[in-house]
Amino acid sequence: MNKRVAFHTLGCKLNFSETSTIARQFTGEAFQRVSFDAAADIYVINTCSVTENADKQFKSIVRQALKLNPDAFIVAIGCYAQLKPREIASLQGVDLVLGATEKFNILAYLDDLNKKHEGVIHSCEIEEANFYVGSYAIGDRTRAFLKVQDGCDYKCSFCTIPLARGISRSDTLENVLDNARNIAEQNIKEIVLTGVNIGDYGKGENGNKKHDHTFYDLVKALEKVEGIERIRISSVEPNLLRDEIIDFVASSKIFVPHFHIPLQSGSDKILKLMRRRYQRSLYTKKVKQIKANMPDACIGVDVIVGFPGETDQDFLETYTFLNELDISYLHVFTYSERDNTPASQMPDTVLPEVRKKRSKMLRGLSAKKRRAYYESQIGARRKVLLEGENKKGYMYGFTENYVRLRTPWDPELVNSMLEVELTEMDEEGMVRFKILETSLQE
Repeated sequence: MNKRVAFHTLGCKLNFSETSTIARQFTGEAFQRVSFDAAADIYVINTCSVTENADKQFKSIVRQALKLNPDAFIVAIGCYAQLKPREIASLQGVDLVLGATEKFNILAYLDDLNKKHEGVIHSCEIEEANFYVGSYAIGDRTRAFLKVQDGCDYKCSFCTIPLARGISRSDTLENVLDNARNIAEQNIKEIVLTGVNIGDYGKGENGNKKHDHTFYDLVKALEKVEGIERIRISSVEPNLLRDEIIDFVASSKIFVPHFHIPLQSGSDKILKLMRRRYQRSLYTKKVKQIKANMPDACIGVDVIVGFPGETDQDFLETYTFLNELDISYLHVFTYSERDNTPASQMPDTVLPEVRKKRSKMLRGLSAKKRRAYYESQIGARRKVLLEGENKKGYMYGFTENYVRLRTPWDPELVNSMLEVELTEMDEEGMVRFKILETSLQE
């Protein structure tokens, strides 16, 4: 009898791409994939450990699975599983913990699905995570997340990702192109390029430390793949966002004018403590270059508040810097201490209530920035890709420059790329539109 298996992903787009690839191993008569809110025999949870909240989410997800089936076999994979396998294995209900390399060979560890008194750990030393496994996510969305790179050689003082994912390494250019072609054949209209540090693409491409290709080489090659209507670049470090990449996107017919560029702090003092590889002047230069080439481009920013040593003046510098910068939205992270990071040992910690207050202020600024950006697009003609989820009678989609639109649910419009005019903002801050031309495809 086939076993029902369900998957849940916490964290980033990279995790989604890997979950999808791992799930494709569960094929044939032995397994039946079901949704995570259904009773399953096996629940696979791909974990994140960027923040303390991500750790807490995992525990909640385990409880949710066990409510659906108390006898279910619970498997933990991902960053949290690699960083703290013993902590996860000791949690009630967890049966198997797989590390950074073992997760890609999950079927080899599922011979015995009986519940365990304590989770069994199969976890490598992170130095052993030095090979590359290509991944992409399809099926659940109208867009695909295509992994092109993994790991990171940067040593930011707050970050556990190098400890969880290992050294920077890349997929081969040909394999990325093959994966893109496979995605195109499945009528997926948009690809989102993802990785830990995708601007570092090319390092370790063929098992060595040098760059056989660059990220610029990659985007130029992907431009020529037939069948993909648009490609979106996910987060790129400002020091790796080369001028020629910005110029290329500005002239591209496929790459869209949307950039997500981590800042982390608008204070040079804090950037230095974070061991970031740039100062705010470089960040300003990149934003100005994007806007000079693409005035309607969307620019998203990652920022951390409450880092050790961040005074009121340092935070005010960050707030003022972001307020004056021509950006579109913020992803705000409240600093949380992570084990085995230099920042966790730094003096002058910021009180939790101060961190919370600063986070709230920046989230308010983000809402203001997003609304101003959306309002600047009213009257423009854009292309929207409509998604397949019915949310309380509405369907949603994004324009090429990442304006979120909504319209009453119509199953005929799922996965449609529509020519539209943005007409107004509704009471919930969503943008409405009228259809100018449809391009429905089977």
